[in-house]
Amino acid sequence: MPLSKAPEPQLHDQRKSEENNHHKKRRFSGSNQVPPSHHTPASKKSRQDDSSPEMTDSQKRANFSALTSPSNGLNKHASQLVTNKPGTTKKLVIKNFKEKPKLPENYQQQTWLMLKEAVEAIHKKCSIKSSLEELYKAVENMCSHKMSATLYENLKTVCEDHVRDNIHQFLGETMDSGQFLKLMDTCWQAHCEQMIMIRSIFLFLDRTYVLQNSTIASIWDMGLELFRVYIISNTLVQTRTVDGLLMLIERERNGEAVDRLLLKSLLRMLSDLQIYQEAFEVKFLAATDRLYCAEGQKLMHEREVPEYLSHVDKRLNEETERLYHYLDQSTRKSLVTCVEKNLLEHHLTAILQKGLDMLLEQNRIQDLTLMYQLFSRVKDGLKELYVACASYIKKSGKMIVINPDNDPDKDRDMVQSLLDFKDRIDNIVAVCFAKNEKFVNAVKEAFETFINQRQNKPAEFIAKYVDSKLRAGNKEATEEELERLLDKIMVLFRFIHGKDVFEAFYKKDLAKRLLVGKSASVDAEKSMLSKLKQECGGGFTSKLEGMFKDMELSKDIMLAFRQHTSNLDVPGSIDLNVNILTMGYWPTYTPMEVHLPTEMVKYQEIFTKFYLGKHSGRKLQWQSTLGHCVLRATFAGGDKELQVSLFQTLCLLMFNEGHVFSFEEIKQATAIEDGELKRTLQSLACGRARVLIKSPKSKDVDAGDKFKFNNEFKHKLFRIKINQIQMKETQEENVSTTERVFQDRQYQVDAAIVRIMKTRKLLSHNLLITELYNQLKFPVKPSDLKKRIESLIDRDYMMRDKDNPNQYHYVA
Repeated sequence: MPLSKAPEPQLHDQRKSEENNHHKKRRFSGSNQVPPSHHTPASKKSRQDDSSPEMTDSQKRANFSALTSPSNGLNKHASQLVTNKPGTTKKLVIKNFKEKPKLPENYQQQTWLMLKEAVEAIHKKCSIKSSLEELYKAVENMCSHKMSATLYENLKTVCEDHVRDNIHQFLGETMDSGQFLKLMDTCWQAHCEQMIMIRSIFLFLDRTYVLQNSTIASIWDMGLELFRVYIISNTLVQTRTVDGLLMLIERERNGEAVDRLLLKSLLRMLSDLQIYQEAFEVKFLAATDRLYCAEGQKLMHEREVPEYLSHVDKRLNEETERLYHYLDQSTRKSLVTCVEKNLLEHHLTAILQKGLDMLLEQNRIQDLTLMYQLFSRVKDGLKELYVACASYIKKSGKMIVINPDNDPDKDRDMVQSLLDFKDRIDNIVAVCFAKNEKFVNAVKEAFETFINQRQNKPAEFIAKYVDSKLRAGNKEATEEELERLLDKIMVLFRFIHGKDVFEAFYKKDLAKRLLVGKSASVDAEKSMLSKLKQECGGGFTSKLEGMFKDMELSKDIMLAFRQHTSNLDVPGSIDLNVNILTMGYWPTYTPMEVHLPTEMVKYQEIFTKFYLGKHSGRKLQWQSTLGHCVLRATFAGGDKELQVSLFQTLCLLMFNEGHVFSFEEIKQATAIEDGELKRTLQSLACGRARVLIKSPKSKDVDAGDKFKFNNEFKHKLFRIKINQIQMKETQEENVSTTERVFQDRQYQVDAAIVRIMKTRKLLSHNLLITELYNQLKFPVKPSDLKKRIESLIDRDYMMRDKDNPNQYHYVA
């Protein structure tokens, strides 16, 4: 490029060339070809202005438009010469100088002295004599004339001397840690500002020479390297800096307020100097490890689990905040892992043993949520947590189910307690444990384990609980609430292994509800039936569905019977309603022969004749224990209707023939069994509605007691239901139901053994037992299986191997 101090002869030649180019340019000013412009000295320009005539505005505009032609190459102001005579335009050729401009002597030394003076002024924070533009131009000129290497080395030497001189201020022993850190920060900030200023002056050097030489550091990196070598690599300086930083962080961890901006600046300095990891991070993590190791052991003994978990969460948040404010992000993983390891991972078992049961028992939702969140951060934390939760569920559930004292109140409340317990645990899993699949499965496994530790009883009580909710008079819940309750009961039902026990008791209670008309809602009954069918299949509910069909068929039969009797002479003013029950569907009832009034016997014979006339080959067996009646009774205070059982009816009808009867007389007249008769008379003479008066007065009925009709009986209702006194869930009834279940199970075991042996032909004892456990859906002891095998051997369904007694052969 031409310099302002070029020799005079060269300038004269240049002016001649410029003149020629100028005349050519004026001559073809209308053309859309614009010759490149050259730098023209001011003296020549004024001479041209004097010699050329003044240009009009239109000429100026034409020249201007020629210089700014449209981008598509068309020009609205093209001259006639170009338009009419194409090809006559001459080409302009621009030639280089004949001789290359030479630099003045000692140019390099003078220029460097100027630049050095500027650099030293920056180091001393003084004003720079030369302008920044002049300095930048000087660097550019030196680089253009291959002085880059020398310039770079000179600059490095000046900077090196300055940085080396700065070390002395840090070697004094009088400063405390805080003053030292502030001085270090001040020195670092000043160094950075100086290097930025120097780089801006030497930017041309940085972008040409440095970029072209990969082995040479940029000016900024050179400055960092000098600071690293001469300042921070000094053992004393580095130690005092790092120890001071660690002391500040320790004070902050102890609750003191510290200068976070100072920390941030110095840690960024270490990071920029690329000694953050080796100089600071290793010591910082070691100090952190020592602090939290001691803190974790101390606080685990001193604090309760909720307080300890809150402290751990607080510490983790504090360290995350430090990472955000001043620590390098590369430290995040190591730092957080260190805190989690010392405050959580090393104390998982202790935390769970010390506080989990209490948190679950007291339903501490917030604390359990925090525990889940913290445990999810460490390895095997959630596994330890769900195993401990399952252990708590098994322990607490076992206390609900097992009743070593045979406390009837505890058994009565068992199902409601299980439902409440399940609701509480489900809420904890949903809210605190984020419905984690492993926790859901652990809860299922725990419930299934403890609920089957007491065989048969949970199934029985669940059936009775369903009965209490589906029975008429249960005004506790709306239909929607009842439906939700049935869904919850089905969850418990799924955990039970002995579902056949549930079926037996449920069938018995369903029969009572249907026959006595105590069912609260047919829709609720059918909803429960569909749930059982969906859970266990059609085979499980086929008998229960048959019971509903019998009730519907009975209604049709009674319609036909009433039409049949409308033309007959029916005895008395009796209205008879009969339910026809298929014996295979309904529970087994023990028939009881009693003495019925003549009118009732005659009515029964009419119905029997009618039914057998329509269904030949069938046998009817009347079940007096299930009958109930509505009697019209006349008292001094007016008439009443009494809703009573058949046995109560037989006792009350005797008082149409007399006023006082003894226990023996009633027994002889009705032929009701002793225990049943005592409960019947007790309900009539000792209950709430005392239509009979007993003497002597007492709560229990004994032989020799006398009974008199209570003519003065009063009640606010017209129709009064007098409930039969129930035995406390008659032991015989329970035993008979359970025995029937066991009998059915024996048949199922026998069928399974024969089915397996028929397929395998030859099988060892252990394999047969294993196969049976896979097929049977109810719990059974190995000793019971062995008895069934022996029974089948005795009945020639199978035989032992002569050489190996543990081998069985199927006998076709």
